[in-house]
Amino acid sequence: MPSVPSARRPPAAALCGLSLGLLLAGTAGACFAASPSPLLSEAGRATAAALRDGALGGTRAYDIVSSLTTEIGPRPAGSDAFQRAVEWGVRTLKDLGFQNVRTEKVTVPHWEIGEGEGRITAPWPQPMVLAALGGSVPTPEAGIDAEVVQAASLDALKALDPSKVKGKIVFIAKRMERHRDGAGYRETVPGRGGGAAAAGRLGAVAFLIRSVGTDNNRTPHTGAMDYEKGGPRIPAAALSSPDADLLEKEFASGRPVTFHLKLTSRWLPDVEAGNVVGEIRGREKPDEIVLLGCHLDSWPLGTGAIDDGAGCGIVIEAARRIGELKEKPRRTIRVVLFANEEFGLSGGRAYAQAHAAELAHHILAGESDLGSGRVYSLASRVAPGALPAVDEIANLLAPLGIERGDNKTAEGSDLQPLATVPVLSLRQDATWYFDWHHSANDTLDKIDPKDLDQDVAAWSAAAYAAAEMTGDFGRVAPAPEQR
Repeated sequence: MPSVPSARRPPAAALCGLSLGLLLAGTAGACFAASPSPLLSEAGRATAAALRDGALGGTRAYDIVSSLTTEIGPRPAGSDAFQRAVEWGVRTLKDLGFQNVRTEKVTVPHWEIGEGEGRITAPWPQPMVLAALGGSVPTPEAGIDAEVVQAASLDALKALDPSKVKGKIVFIAKRMERHRDGAGYRETVPGRGGGAAAAGRLGAVAFLIRSVGTDNNRTPHTGAMDYEKGGPRIPAAALSSPDADLLEKEFASGRPVTFHLKLTSRWLPDVEAGNVVGEIRGREKPDEIVLLGCHLDSWPLGTGAIDDGAGCGIVIEAARRIGELKEKPRRTIRVVLFANEEFGLSGGRAYAQAHAAELAHHILAGESDLGSGRVYSLASRVAPGALPAVDEIANLLAPLGIERGDNKTAEGSDLQPLATVPVLSLRQDATWYFDWHHSANDTLDKIDPKDLDQDVAAWSAAAYAAAEMTGDFGRVAPAPEQR
């Protein structure tokens, strides 16, 4: 397990980290005096280890995801299906023994994806498979017919001569690369988010992008995009990867390429919805919170199994298993099923506002939102003096094959509005995640129940340890917002 560089800690805390074995042997007093940090008792470590090992024998996480995807299916924010998902969340948490189960008001946007139609009309006519990007305006009823101009990336698009773009459809061809940590998504998704706005500024009439995904299936991947306030709003769509390949081959002919695009996407009035909240109350410090989150909404193309049904199954089951303990942890574990992560973090922002007065009592937060792959790394964003506590959690997770990551995580989109609350991130293997993400292939068959069990094992042990430890994890600087 990699050690944490001492440069990340003040000198006294570095000594604590290097002396962790001595601390666990009973010499923590002097180190606490220099840099207080939360540590587990021997009994606490044994309980966390039992939670970890017990989960590997089987959990209910898969059944929870199966229930959500079968009974509700796709659940875009603002839709009737999302309202049913909220009801499902309340019913499920109550049935599983959570306390203080409730909904908390959130106003969410309501956008419908509609139908997408596209085809190359010259030089060689070909039908295309595409989907509107999240938030796109529709085309005129008859569609748009225009020449296409190609750009390699968002930066290349921004550098185009407006005279070569005006009246045309812009296509970004950038291909996402496959990485275990999802780095290819971070490198590619800015084109999806900002491409239509940039193309509109240059006078384009529509925008196309190669789907932000790693598959070769003829299934487009949607996802959120943004228009600039007061700027042009042009229709925007994602092509499936094979169709993007075909479009590029027609460009390679050197002949002008023309395209027909028709989208029936539409915006509807905002809807009052809710975050779903349930708790495992702490035995000594019930007002101190360890928050476990996921997002309940999904895109409409699949059934939302990996994004983020899996995350909900993981955190619900992790907390449920802790709730079965004869002696509950010191602090409360609060599970939040956030509304509308996909379209602007409405649930996370509403939660931060509603709980502003108690955020100082949120000692740690974590979100599961990267599918169902196994956890391979533990990262954090805690006060430097609290790093020994993260080291101890890392020691608990090491038998699961989980390595120690850095203290710079910005992961957990719904947690970003919580600002100074410390964060723990259990990074999952995303090697195959983006084959299915935001597409019609986001379905239950992509989930291996044993992988989910390993995820639950990690979250159970980590959440229990954080809730049982003495001390806290300090306060942190807000993370930069991620999309």
